[in-house]
Amino acid sequence: MSALGKVVRSGVGRRRVQSLVMALTTFAAVTSSVLSLGLLAVVQAPFEHAFSARNGAHLAVQFDGSKATAAQAAATAHAAGVTGAAGPYPIAAALDTTVGTDCPDKDFAGHDNGPITVTTRPDPGSTSGMDQLVLTQGRWPTGPGEIALPWQHFATVCFGDSVVFSSLPGKPSFKVVGFGGSVTNSATAFATADGFARLTAAGAKSDVQMLYRFAKAGTDADIATDKQAVAAAAPAGAVEGGQSYLTAEQQATGNAKAFVPFLIGFGILGLFMSVLIIAIVVSGAVASGIRRIGILKSLGFTPSQVARAYTAQAMIPATLGVVLGTVFGNLLAVPILDGATKQLGAAGATIPLWVSAVVPLGTLLIVGTTALIPALRAGRMPTVQALVAGRAPKAGAGRTAQRLASRLPLPRAMSLGLAQPFARPARVVLVGAAVLFGMVGVTFAVGLGSSFNKYLDTSTSGFNVASEFVIPTADVGVPWGRYGPNDPRRPHLDAAKVAAALAGTPGTKAAFGWGESGATIVGAPPGGELPKVFTVTGDVSWTKMELLSGRWFSAPGEAVVGDKLATTVGIHVGDDVTVVQQNKQLPLKVVGINFDTNVGDYTVMTDAATFTAAGLAPHIEQFNVELADNVSGSDWSTSAAAALTPLNASVQPHSDGGKNIVVITMGALVATLTLMVVAVAALGVLSMVVQDTRERVHDLGIFKALGMTPKQTIAMVLTSVSLTGLIAGLIGVPLGVAVEKATLTPMGNAIGRHLPPSVSHVYTAGLLVPLLAGGIVIALLGALLPAGWAARTRTATALRTE
Repeated sequence: MSALGKVVRSGVGRRRVQSLVMALTTFAAVTSSVLSLGLLAVVQAPFEHAFSARNGAHLAVQFDGSKATAAQAAATAHAAGVTGAAGPYPIAAALDTTVGTDCPDKDFAGHDNGPITVTTRPDPGSTSGMDQLVLTQGRWPTGPGEIALPWQHFATVCFGDSVVFSSLPGKPSFKVVGFGGSVTNSATAFATADGFARLTAAGAKSDVQMLYRFAKAGTDADIATDKQAVAAAAPAGAVEGGQSYLTAEQQATGNAKAFVPFLIGFGILGLFMSVLIIAIVVSGAVASGIRRIGILKSLGFTPSQVARAYTAQAMIPATLGVVLGTVFGNLLAVPILDGATKQLGAAGATIPLWVSAVVPLGTLLIVGTTALIPALRAGRMPTVQALVAGRAPKAGAGRTAQRLASRLPLPRAMSLGLAQPFARPARVVLVGAAVLFGMVGVTFAVGLGSSFNKYLDTSTSGFNVASEFVIPTADVGVPWGRYGPNDPRRPHLDAAKVAAALAGTPGTKAAFGWGESGATIVGAPPGGELPKVFTVTGDVSWTKMELLSGRWFSAPGEAVVGDKLATTVGIHVGDDVTVVQQNKQLPLKVVGINFDTNVGDYTVMTDAATFTAAGLAPHIEQFNVELADNVSGSDWSTSAAAALTPLNASVQPHSDGGKNIVVITMGALVATLTLMVVAVAALGVLSMVVQDTRERVHDLGIFKALGMTPKQTIAMVLTSVSLTGLIAGLIGVPLGVAVEKATLTPMGNAIGRHLPPSVSHVYTAGLLVPLLAGGIVIALLGALLPAGWAARTRTATALRTE
């Protein structure tokens, strides 16, 4: 090994703590950066590639066939901003279907298959034009009795058999010959022109669909403007709904993209801490090794060799951290990306190789540049000056602070520690910066963690809140969703009789009934998750479901719409929406937008009386019961059973249900990254205090000779960082709050939601007060080990050290 190599190896070996700090810092920075940049690349690329390859439509608009003719819809192709258009295509929305009785699985035959939207295209297999369709299985229909469905989960077990349009008179049946669809979900089930005519002849309402591309369509605001331009070019009130390609993109990539904002935050934080810690460690190595530098130069080492030696001492542990961070970042990406690209048929969900190359190389470049500056200063230092330079502070440094501190009503050991930072103000600034960044990370993470928990609490409230549940006896032990909402075999409750029985049972505090009506909303996006319309009877206020705007329905004809549906379709409080059940339409006035998510992302809720008054079936399938305080659930169930059994209803114990795995994964990842940030900040303090303590070892010997006890020594060292930690905490907490606020909104946007105040405003006094003291905690954690080392140093050993 060369002489330079021996110097580098010796330097790394002698500074194990500093080397560990640099490795951990670069590890945290690279892990976050690989994850965030990788997610951005992975989740975006498949959709963009598919959208470009299939010439996807920016917007699909559905026109009411009774208010706009095909020619009038086609004329909107000349609306402001339109650069391309396709259509008009006939479309029939929200037609209920069941599995045909020719299904080989006799238990599945007749199963409610849910509502679908049927359209026809002149040539569905065309590879030219706008919004090209892709066949994933089977073939496209060629005869009037054939149909292709949008996804394979529709009647999968009956591929090659039939689906029946159960809501239409005569219940026309179609043979399923294939599965296919559009990249933006602008089209769903496909039939031939003659097949579509069969549906309209049976009573299906035929509307018109147009597809558009625009000059400007990069944001939701752009799409809203484009939709307004189309509506202005059509007859008044003709536009029933529109499907944006941004909605389809969010549905395909939203969960994975939700990770990106906070990962970017941690990545930037880690990068800043890397630069800071490397500067602290290398500058400290130069300051504490001035005499060693002089010896090296006297032995013939050139300024360039000295600079290379100190740069290498930083690069070796940093390289280890970079390698481990790259591997760990790729491993963490696996559960996050799993399934994120399946909808688009992506080959795999792994971080691109270029990300795993660019991030490590960029980090090493930053580390190398940061380390080179103090290393070059060390190389240019004159040999004689380095040999005669002492390591103690300059004469008079901090004397004024010492005099002022001595007047404070504190033990002398603590006043000495309190004044000590003023002898090295530049070093104190670096220590404070390390603690500050640590506190920014902690505050940021605590806020995110609290928001995640609130999101879980809020998203599992509403229909999932109850002491006990009451369901049809026939549903006990049956998998949820065995039969669709319009399946005649799906049991329902007699709402009035069950409500009366519950009210007469001692211990019942409150109860409400609800169920999926089997209706859907007219003008909703034809692809993706279909909207669900829930009918409710009784008071739901005790469930703590949150409204983002408006109020709860209080009269027949009113409805509350879920936030995600409102955002996707462009529904606001005061708008009218039309729901359809079994081909019967019902207009509703939107009076509120709510946040509840545990029954689906696209929901409409209305009073059961609204359906009853319109001659529709409200479908009450469950009662949620809140028991009075100090009432035993088992005793109440026994009492209630006597009244409920004759009504074919049974009590079902409360269950917490499933957890949102995406939110749980986010919480675990935030906790992991936070621990790394806190560890790095504390180790940065440790590194600096170790250096300072070693430089002041002779002073420690004098203090000990004068009678300073080990406990007083520990108190002095810990006090020396307490003020710095306090100030850093006071500055870092507000910065952390600001970072959390700037991060949470993009995360909500990624999953297509506006977050309620309970989720977005989590910093309470009870949370902020402990955080303000967090800077002191980090500083004390970092100083504890060197304080113990200083306390254990023998007086004679300290006095001999110069």
